[in-house]
Amino acid sequence: MATRLVQINMKALDDSALGRFWAEALGWGVDSEAPGVTNLEPVGFTYPDPAAVCIDIITRPEPKTVKNRVHLDLATTSTAHQAELVARLQDLGATLADVGQGDVPWTVMADPEGNEFCVLEPRPVYQDTGPIAAVVVDCTDPRAMARFWGEAMDWTLHEVTDDQATMRSAKGVGPYLEFLRTPDTKSVWNRVHLDIAPYTGDDLEVEEARLRALGATDPGIDQSAISWKILADPESNEFCLLSPR
Repeated sequence: MATRLVQINMKALDDSALGRFWAEALGWGVDSEAPGVTNLEPVGFTYPDPAAVCIDIITRPEPKTVKNRVHLDLATTSTAHQAELVARLQDLGATLADVGQGDVPWTVMADPEGNEFCVLEPRPVYQDTGPIAAVVVDCTDPRAMARFWGEAMDWTLHEVTDDQATMRSAKGVGPYLEFLRTPDTKSVWNRVHLDIAPYTGDDLEVEEARLRALGATDPGIDQSAISWKILADPESNEFCLLSPR
């Protein structure tokens, strides 16, 4: 059994407004499965498919108070494209952000609700990922995260060092999942988190037990009214285990 990353879950004060921003930013379509939920995916996309990691934006009343531990890196094809994308995102409501990055070739920004993201300089490794180059997770131990997520999902590990671990779908398509060493520690629940799903025909309860045996834990969230499972990885980052797809 195995899972794969199917979407990012992002909390928002206004899911519709933030959804419009990210749809314009990525060139994706917008849908809504329920009030307070905005679903984003590429136009013509058949969910789930490793060619894209979709985005669900969910309304929650709590304001953002700390830097997110999960963020998106956007891909560009040239320095001109990077500059054009930064300017277009600012026109859409994004702002430049300082997270202590110093003098770097990429541009750190924040969306209209303050969620950090990066517009990368052109890098050959990301030329076939689509608009999202990578989903980046801050952590204290990339090697430990690689061990857990490498067993939790059937994605392929491409690099594991003390400072960074990188994974991608075994089909070699879509964005990368990267674990980046940072000095910060987790202090509040994550407003942006990963959603993973088993494959069609797999058993949700069996997969939950397998993930717990790998080191997933119970984050202490009431789950009595939902059909999916909420767990936490070895660094206490919440994630959702969705129904088999």
